[in-house]
Amino acid sequence: MLASESFIEKLRERGYDFFTGVPCSLLSGLISALEARQDVPYYPSVREDAAVGLCAGAFMAGKKPVLLMQNSGLGYSLNAFTSLNLIYNLPVLVIMSWRGCGGKDAPEHIIMGDVNEKLLETAGMEYDVIGEANVDDLLGRAESAYGRHLPYTMLVKKGMFDERH
Repeated sequence: MLASESFIEKLRERGYDFFTGVPCSLLSGLISALEARQDVPYYPSVREDAAVGLCAGAFMAGKKPVLLMQNSGLGYSLNAFTSLNLIYNLPVLVIMSWRGCGGKDAPEHIIMGDVNEKLLETAGMEYDVIGEANVDDLLGRAESAYGRHLPYTMLVKKGMFDERH
């Protein structure tokens, strides 16, 4: 498990300064820690595609955005990513919980858990699965994608971050 505060500090050290997202129990520790901070804004969003739009606007306003979302919202947001971020080269770091990973979760998460990697690949979006041992390497990959003005997704399995539910 990685402490949410230490991960947020790593993001802040790399200049990420705008956070938005849609609640997910696997990301509850991150969201709670962001909401408690005074040095960085966290804007809750009603849907993942709306959060993609907020991040696009934040980037155009000079911010370095992070989107926290559940993989079940990938379907909602895929059109926004492909018709906004990928076409207009708008980078965003996506921290996406991987509900249904390995077929273990509530029934409504199983199908998306099986296909979210394929959907990201089909859309041409770079991603990796985050673990304690590869955090710094993946943040480097995120920086590379940001430098090329592309979205980059870190898939988060259950138990990666401290969950507060």
